[in-house]
Amino acid sequence: MALVSTGKLVAEAAAAGTGVAAFNVITLEHAEAITAGAAAAGRPVILQISENAVKFHGGQLGPITAAARAVAELASVDVALHLDHVESAALLHQAPEHGFSSVMFDASTLPYAENVAATRAAARFCHEHGLWLESELGTVGGKDGAPPLGAHAPGARTDPAEAAAYVAETGVDALAVAVGSSHAMTSRDAALDHDLIAALRTAVPVPLVLHGSSGVGDAELRRAVTGGLVKINIGTALNIAATGAVRDVLSGDAKLVDPRKYLRPARDAMAATVRHFLTLL
Repeated sequence: MALVSTGKLVAEAAAAGTGVAAFNVITLEHAEAITAGAAAAGRPVILQISENAVKFHGGQLGPITAAARAVAELASVDVALHLDHVESAALLHQAPEHGFSSVMFDASTLPYAENVAATRAAARFCHEHGLWLESELGTVGGKDGAPPLGAHAPGARTDPAEAAAYVAETGVDALAVAVGSSHAMTSRDAALDHDLIAALRTAVPVPLVLHGSSGVGDAELRRAVTGGLVKINIGTALNIAATGAVRDVLSGDAKLVDPRKYLRPARDAMAATVRHFLTLL
């Protein structure tokens, strides 16, 4: 098929009342697994590379992005390339030259007024360079080892009125909202606030994004998409699948040293996970 824009995939999913999944790429095997799983499901997909993944690769955006883009261009389904959870303006400004169609700029830890100012500047840059911009309001929690927030902690939920004002003030193209999920969950028992999702969908004029979707069960995700969430971010679920496969192989052969012997089943396990989520959505 083709390397397409994130905005196109999100708009198509929103129009169809379905969800489009964005999976985190850390290694080449992640990108290969994501596109293989998408091909098996016959569904488009978003490959997203986070600022943390860039740090893992020595702070160099180019190599992992070039690998992901090459994999995307060979895929049999439509694939978009997204730069995720960017906090650094310097990294944001590299997005156009590396072929990204979209960026998630994350100023969610800043006080509201500072978040608005930083995100407005990011939106201005992105739109001048043809990039679709996602941002976050509220605190999803669980990122970079931080504990998930309790349901009633300050900032733990996105306020609909504030969200509408935020979108109007910043000009973002999509909004990640805090509705009960948390980053880096290894169990799938997060309970989403569906009444809040409905209120946000009514109040906010741009597509809504769910972060921390790995911790949300199948029925909850289906209900969330039906209720109006469109872009569904998934990362930890792939790492759980990959790590489990690697552990199984290595525990069965203490003398094994060829990484292909354990990376292949890890890649296959991630692809199966991708297919499951894409079929679900």
